[in-house]
Amino acid sequence: MQKRYLLYLFVVCLSAGMYAQEASDFQIEEVTVVQRKKGKVKSRTEAFDTEKINSEELCRAACCNLSEAFETSASVDVAYADAATGAKQIRLLGLSGTYVQLIQENTPAVRGLAQTFGLEYIPGPWMSSIQVSKGTSSVINGYEATSGQINVELLKPQIQNPLSVNLMFNSEVMAEANIMGGWQIPLKEHEHAEGEHCHHESLYTGILAHYTGSYMAMDENHDTFADMPKVQNVNVANRWFYHHGDYTFQAFVRGLYDRRRGGQNAHHSMVDNPYLINLNTWRVEGFFKNGYVFDPESGSSVALITAVSYHNLNNTYGVRTWDANQLNAYANAIYQGNFEGSGDVDNDHRLSAGLSVNYDRYQEALSILPNALNRSEVTPGIFAEYSFKYDEMLSLVAGVRADYSTRYGFFFTPRMNIRYTPFSWWTLRGSVGMGYRSPNAIADNANILPSSRVLHLAENIQQERAVNAGLSTTFYIPIGSKELQLSAEYYYTHFLNSLIVDMDQDPHAVYIYNQSDLPGAKSFAHSAQIEASIEVLRGWTWTAAFRYTDVRQTTLDEKGIARLRPKALSNRFKGIITTSYQTPLKKWQFDVTAQFNGVGRMPDGFAQPFTWYPQLMAQVTKYFRTCSLYLGAENMTNFRQENPIVGWEEPYSPNFDASMVCGPTMGWKIYLGFRYDLEKPEN
Repeated sequence: MQKRYLLYLFVVCLSAGMYAQEASDFQIEEVTVVQRKKGKVKSRTEAFDTEKINSEELCRAACCNLSEAFETSASVDVAYADAATGAKQIRLLGLSGTYVQLIQENTPAVRGLAQTFGLEYIPGPWMSSIQVSKGTSSVINGYEATSGQINVELLKPQIQNPLSVNLMFNSEVMAEANIMGGWQIPLKEHEHAEGEHCHHESLYTGILAHYTGSYMAMDENHDTFADMPKVQNVNVANRWFYHHGDYTFQAFVRGLYDRRRGGQNAHHSMVDNPYLINLNTWRVEGFFKNGYVFDPESGSSVALITAVSYHNLNNTYGVRTWDANQLNAYANAIYQGNFEGSGDVDNDHRLSAGLSVNYDRYQEALSILPNALNRSEVTPGIFAEYSFKYDEMLSLVAGVRADYSTRYGFFFTPRMNIRYTPFSWWTLRGSVGMGYRSPNAIADNANILPSSRVLHLAENIQQERAVNAGLSTTFYIPIGSKELQLSAEYYYTHFLNSLIVDMDQDPHAVYIYNQSDLPGAKSFAHSAQIEASIEVLRGWTWTAAFRYTDVRQTTLDEKGIARLRPKALSNRFKGIITTSYQTPLKKWQFDVTAQFNGVGRMPDGFAQPFTWYPQLMAQVTKYFRTCSLYLGAENMTNFRQENPIVGWEEPYSPNFDASMVCGPTMGWKIYLGFRYDLEKPEN
């Protein structure tokens, strides 16, 4: 009854808000022309197929963290990895997030042990923008991008407000609080001799603080298991920005503690020996950036980026335990120089080159494996990238890396991206290149831990290698005073070697082995997408998109016969229609998004629960001068997978498995939020 009442209240507020108009709107003495900023922007001149999601787009939904930042995107899928821990995973070009290089301001972020919950460790209100690049990205940031790269830009102290507050509460009894602020620190002015060049000097600092708390273990499908674990998350960061003449320095330090309590309700009358899930994570990280510009006119500069992180987890899944820690250190020295070509037409050239080194040390123990998985890897590398731009017609980026891994030896990473614009209304892009990654068998597949599956892990895990190629085209079609943006793309990823997670041989076991261990084995992914967007009226935008993916992998059936077939639990298609309307003078904003998701193949031994499912999300926002209120709902169709936990009646039996998730595990929810910004005083 409570949820029905909240849903009714939401619909009433949404309907009333669409027709509400304050009397003051008709009694104004001063007219201000407001142009709405696009929430998603794709550059017309860059060679990379990159879409920028800015803060306006992030505010169209609750966006509690990075895992919820792609609800209005057709390119990136986000879904629960299992039905017991609340972990989320992303997919890009049909491939899991392990093949996406997810970085934070061009430094390592969600990788290694952070793969399980790392998306939730970057709060939404902390982010200023997200850049999603499909296919092969720049070699400057490394060799790990196989299906693409996602770079998150956080709030900068030199441009953020002195105080920002974001509070949110939802119908699942979860509360969230964010407090941010950036301030300039006065510096003593230095006297200069007459005629001496004076360099401006400035220093800024900023604080980012986040807390999430959920206090009730809800069980809407009455299977005795909490639909979502109770969470306590504390996340605090401090960053600095210093600028003096041609020198710039940035520093960022963050500490995080995350605790999750899930599993069966110990007080349930049906439970004698409850299956409990206790997850504890501690993380400390920081990065330091130094940059010096030799010649501002030519753009010649050098930069040194260093980053370090320590990630520790102690997890319990029933009787299973997983204890692990990871130490990562990273350094990247970059030189960039620009030079113009000759002739009447603008043709710019840029060369980037440098050295990098990455160090990973893992100490890992899983109770169901006889031996510890301790390992370390040092990977130094050298890279060079050439960029060419010919007027507005052509852009080209070609790069190559040479790296040496202490575990896998030498390997080379060639990549190329090109953009050709024969007409102002038509753009073509193409890309091709290679991607590599060092697999982490347990962290990459932590969704299998809340199950009774027997784990068979190959002894010699090899490096994953893949070739990615893609084509895309965009048309900019004028319709009256508006412009229809119509795009189509196709990407193909071919694995030379991948880590196969085989759940088909035995429904009570999982086999993890190298693709090269199985003669004739194949692994590849096709991804095709079309998208159209337009501002039909001032402040009213529409976007519609459809994506089809075909991800196939060779696995063994119950008779031990190798078969190439669609990868289990991989969505085949996704459709999305989203619209947003902002009233004049930014008084109100209304956002509605509908998704249509296709479900792929279930592993052998499991029935197909459904073929596709819809989801509907909506939000209404009321803006005031320094603050805003927003009310929204997610999964308004209330569609969810029935009994996502297989064998929940006997969680310690061989049939228990919480990893067979192919759709939403939670029903609809309503949230209410408040944003406040104390704007910076004008100089």
